[in-house]
Amino acid sequence: MAADAAGPDETEEEPIKQRKNGLYPGVSDELAENMKSGWADTELYELEPIPQAANTAARRAALSARFPGERLVIPAGNLKTRSNDTEYAFRASVEYAYLTGNQTEDGVLVMEPTKTGHDATIYLLPRSDRENGEFWLDGQGELWVGRRHSLTEAEKLYGIPASDVRELAGALREATGPVRVVRGHDAGIEAALTDKVTAERDEELRVFLSEARLVKDEFEIGELQKACDSTARGFEDVVKILDKAEATSERYIEGTFFLRARVEGNDIGYGSICAAGPHATTLHWVRNDGPVRPGELLLLDAGVETHTYYTADITRTLPINGRFDELQKKIYDAVYEAQEAGIAAVRPGAKYRDFHDASQRVLAEKLVEWGLVEGPVERVLELGLQRRWTLHGTGHMLGMDVHDCAAARRETYVDGTLEPGMCLTVEPGLYFQADDLTVPEEYRGIGVRIEDDILVTEDGNRNLSDALPRRSDEVEAWMARLKG
Repeated sequence: MAADAAGPDETEEEPIKQRKNGLYPGVSDELAENMKSGWADTELYELEPIPQAANTAARRAALSARFPGERLVIPAGNLKTRSNDTEYAFRASVEYAYLTGNQTEDGVLVMEPTKTGHDATIYLLPRSDRENGEFWLDGQGELWVGRRHSLTEAEKLYGIPASDVRELAGALREATGPVRVVRGHDAGIEAALTDKVTAERDEELRVFLSEARLVKDEFEIGELQKACDSTARGFEDVVKILDKAEATSERYIEGTFFLRARVEGNDIGYGSICAAGPHATTLHWVRNDGPVRPGELLLLDAGVETHTYYTADITRTLPINGRFDELQKKIYDAVYEAQEAGIAAVRPGAKYRDFHDASQRVLAEKLVEWGLVEGPVERVLELGLQRRWTLHGTGHMLGMDVHDCAAARRETYVDGTLEPGMCLTVEPGLYFQADDLTVPEEYRGIGVRIEDDILVTEDGNRNLSDALPRRSDEVEAWMARLKG
């Protein structure tokens, strides 16, 4: 990163701020004039629409039909400060990206009501101004952070008329008529609408956009498959370096998978869980700073996020030395059997809860069989006694968020019915905490989860992540092949 931005002294008239401890006290008139000219035309004239342009148009049409006569405002969000004058990597709000395909900070989609529906406009920052020096003096100028698309280029890419977002807040303050906004992403836009919106009406908009993502279109399914395929390659990468992880820590595993995510996708879809040994019993172990020891298990829960924000979410539990011992295999095979029952329950017309119930029944049966909880099984399930060791739900919707569609109503999600195009995880697990005195000592510190990404099809389901083995003997053979 460069040391500092050059800039003029900060005055009331100067809109471009200088870093407090910058090395240059100001800009001479001669330099300012010099920087205005001598630059080549970089406008891109032969752009094609993004691949999902037709899909995003269809999504906007569905949104328009749901809220006729109302102005709808969907912001991308703003940069968030990490520390001092550095920012976190930006990720646009899911609602905005879903409806536009655009991913740039400060963008806002506005749907203006008409007699026949809505006119959509995407409000964006235009190219940096070279006349006033913004492009090289401002910390977010293009010389510092890179070129952005012109408004004309944006219109070609996204198939939506584009305007300058800096003029939007003022226009919204003057606007009349019913309006809704997706909250939590852009404080400035929300402030401009503060006397025009209500929390209840805005929540209805958020819920609709969450439920719209329950059933994926063909473009989304393709992206989820790409995410799963890249993730499978990331898991293979990890197996190949387990000896190096043993010499260092779980962070070697985390970094190895992250490399695949950045090379083939946008990022990781969530914080990778690289849990070795007893850390596997902590559901969201993301510290990833512990030892990796042969003879123990590695629970790897990770997903590649594609360039369009769709993420995989896959878990495999692997013997670090390549072979399960007898107890590890018994526990692993029980979880595999539970997952098989759960996957078999995923089909159109089934209740969403069915795959969870099927998996939990198998695990409860195993716990009773092993003498860890007193039966009968029906009693265990009725009282939820298996949850001491199964802990979590058996899955969730998957898409642009790893826990997708979270704002959907219960009746359309957890109490709903599966439909073709829905994508969900099936991920049963057994976790015996290191300090759990209710189980034999040899069980303590063992955690096993197996997770796959399952698409509901017209006649059943498809495992998008079946490139990775699941059965214990297949896992051992796969690891041997990769290490050999």
